[in-house]
Amino acid sequence: MQQLSRIQIKGFRRLYDVALDMRPFMVMIGANGVGKTSILEVFSLLSSSAAGGLNQRLNELGGVAGVMTNGKAKRISFELDMKVPNYEPLRYDLAIVPKDTTYAIESESLSQHRSRPHDPEPFKHIDSHYSDIKYFEIAQKHLLRPNWEHNPFETSLSQVPKMYNEPESLRQTLSSSTLYHVLNVEGRAPIRLPQQMKPAVLPGKDGEDIVPLLYYLRETDRERFQAIEDTLKAAFPGFESLLFPPVAAGMLTMTWKEKYFNDPLYPNQLSEGMLRFLWLAALLQSPGLSSVTMIDEPEVSLHPEMLSLLVDLMREASQKTQLIIATHSDRLVRFLKPKEVVVMDMDESGLAKATWADELDLREWLADYSLDEVWGKGRMGGRACESPS
Repeated sequence: MQQLSRIQIKGFRRLYDVALDMRPFMVMIGANGVGKTSILEVFSLLSSSAAGGLNQRLNELGGVAGVMTNGKAKRISFELDMKVPNYEPLRYDLAIVPKDTTYAIESESLSQHRSRPHDPEPFKHIDSHYSDIKYFEIAQKHLLRPNWEHNPFETSLSQVPKMYNEPESLRQTLSSSTLYHVLNVEGRAPIRLPQQMKPAVLPGKDGEDIVPLLYYLRETDRERFQAIEDTLKAAFPGFESLLFPPVAAGMLTMTWKEKYFNDPLYPNQLSEGMLRFLWLAALLQSPGLSSVTMIDEPEVSLHPEMLSLLVDLMREASQKTQLIIATHSDRLVRFLKPKEVVVMDMDESGLAKATWADELDLREWLADYSLDEVWGKGRMGGRACESPS
C-alpha cells in the first residue's frame, strides 16, 4: 500500500502549526476540543480535494474563513509526504486563502527530490500559483500550462491527466481516504434492514452493505469470513454462526445464531454493541479498504472486554490500510503501545499540539502502570481542555 509519511497543517481551526510523522496505525487521544476531530477533517478535506470536491467540502465546513485559526491565520495550508517504493518521497503542498466571499488556491505543488547529487532542485510534477497552472508534460519534458479548461476552485492534483503516474498515485491515495463516524443503529437504520444482494467489498458507512459483503465473503473468501466469525465467537461466547436467508427477490437479511436459542436473532433484535462490533469486524476485514481509513470513536457502545479484540483487529488491518483512530476511551488506550498513540493537547495559547507517546519519557511510569493509567495520571497530557473550542 502507498503510505503517507508526514503531514504539516497550518491555520486550520486549532491546528495553527502542527507537524506529525505518520505511521501505519495511529490512535489519537486527548480531551474534547484539542484537535482530534480537526485532523480527521483535514484528511477528509484533502480526500475531497483530490477527488475534485474541494469546493463542496469547504462549503460543508463553513468556508475557508470559517475553518481558519481564529484571529491568527490568513490562509490554511497543508504539506504532505508520501512514500514511493524505490524512489524519493512525493511532497504535496496546498495553500488556500479567502477571496471576496469565496476562496482562491494560492499555491499548489507536487515535487520529488532526486537521488542524484548534481540535481539539488526537486523535480516538480505540479507547480501552480493562483491562475498560473503548470504540469510537467511527459512528451515535452518540462512544465506547461494545461491545454484543457481548468477549474480554479478545484486543485490541480484532481485535474492532472491520469496517465501521469506519480500525481495519479497520490491522487488515488488521498481521494480514496475514508472517514467512518459512529455507526447509526437506530430502529430503522440500514444495518437493521434487509439489503439488496450485490457485489460488495465494504460494509458501508452506515452498514448499508454489510449483508452483501458478508455473504460475498462467505461464498468467495471463506478464510476472511471465518476470521470474522472467529472474532465474534471470541467477543460473544454464545455466538455460533451468521446466516443469510432471502426475504424477497434479490434481497437478503442476516441472522445471528446463538447456542442458547433455537431460533436465530435478526438484526432488529441485536443490541447496539453487537451491531457495532460486527460492523467494525467486517470493516477491518474488508477486501476493499482504502489506502487511508479513519474511524472516529470506535469504542462507542462496546463492552470494555471487547476493546482488546478490537485493537488486535486494528493492528491486523493496519497492514493493509493506514489506520487513523480518534478516541476518548481510557480502556482502549490500555491495550495500545506508546508507538501507536498520538497525544493531542493544547499549549498555553490554546493551540493544538500533537506528540507521539513513545517520544515522551514514560519508561519509569510504564514500569509500574499501564498506558491508560499513565494517561489518567496526567503524565502524557491530553486530559483537559484549557479554553473553549
